[in-house]
Amino acid sequence: MRAGRNDVPRRRSGRVKATALAAALAGHALAGAPALAQDAASTLPVVWVLATGGTIAGGGASSTSLTEYRAGAFTGAELVSALPALGRHATIRVEQVANVGSPNITFDDWLALATRIDAIFRDDPDAAGVVVTHGTNTLEETAYFLNLTVRHDRPVVLVGAQRPATAISADGPLNLLNAVRAAASPEARGKGVLVVLNDEINAARDVTKTSTYRLETFRTPDLGFLGYVDGDRVAFYREPTRRHTADSEFDLTGVTAFPRVDIAYSYVEPNPVLIEALIEDGVDGIVLAGTGAGIVSRRERAALERVAGLPVDARPIIVRSNRTGSGRVVPLPAYDQLGMVAGDTLNPQKARILLMLALTKTRDVDEIRRMFREY
Repeated sequence: MRAGRNDVPRRRSGRVKATALAAALAGHALAGAPALAQDAASTLPVVWVLATGGTIAGGGASSTSLTEYRAGAFTGAELVSALPALGRHATIRVEQVANVGSPNITFDDWLALATRIDAIFRDDPDAAGVVVTHGTNTLEETAYFLNLTVRHDRPVVLVGAQRPATAISADGPLNLLNAVRAAASPEARGKGVLVVLNDEINAARDVTKTSTYRLETFRTPDLGFLGYVDGDRVAFYREPTRRHTADSEFDLTGVTAFPRVDIAYSYVEPNPVLIEALIEDGVDGIVLAGTGAGIVSRRERAALERVAGLPVDARPIIVRSNRTGSGRVVPLPAYDQLGMVAGDTLNPQKARILLMLALTKTRDVDEIRRMFREY
């Protein structure tokens, strides 16, 4: 992990990069915002921006390079400095935590983010909130992990972009501005980790990426988003009811690695060898992305029945999720008797995160079922 507070070092090409970013934002209303007077700035809330790379910091060969570009071409400090309008809403402090495309985010990055956010809230009483810039591909997973592990109620907001910073009509600048506004908003406190893109506020637990390139990619199926960030204010209309952040029981103190949990996807005539290979490999847990309401085929069930016959210490915990994208997976006797856990509304990638954290505390199936009901 690389961390550099406020004054992130520029590589030798930094001046060229900064010029390219400024040119990409030229004529943008946000880039032309006037700076605040020093005494006015001192009264503003403090928002930390922790940068991890992604498309929001991406650079392409031209303004029309919308699908071919390098994620993390710019630093967080460069993104902030190219957007003076941030100074109207908050005093910004920047750290570079990573600079990668989000498919390359690691568990070490998650641990570093959660630890650093907790430290900021512990050591900086002026900090109103934290914004994490992140690639969109795995943004929802990082958001849910932080939702379960950050131990404070001040806002943490994840933000990304669907178009690189150098693109014509780049969405990153407005998304970043809105994320900072949400993080600085007193109304955001106590609502858990939030995801802000396309003027919409979503809860980390429920949101998912639904489109490859469209700006409205982040959606909360069935339950809907929490509110809007509009020109007049940050407006909330509902809030999460499941346990999170300050109310979470998950403690990362002393955690340096996580139990191994993998996902098996169901389909017509699935190959049970995949499940058997995971078990043979010593996996600690398996999330089944079942068909319909978390249903598995006879072939998969036969493999899972063999799991139920293993000694308890060698038996992975199995969670039923679904591949449909919405709806609940409820307990069913036919699966419960095999020791399986119903994943409720969590999609497979979110169920995996909760199971990983649950396994840092217990292997008791009933306790893990309780956690899936409460989180």
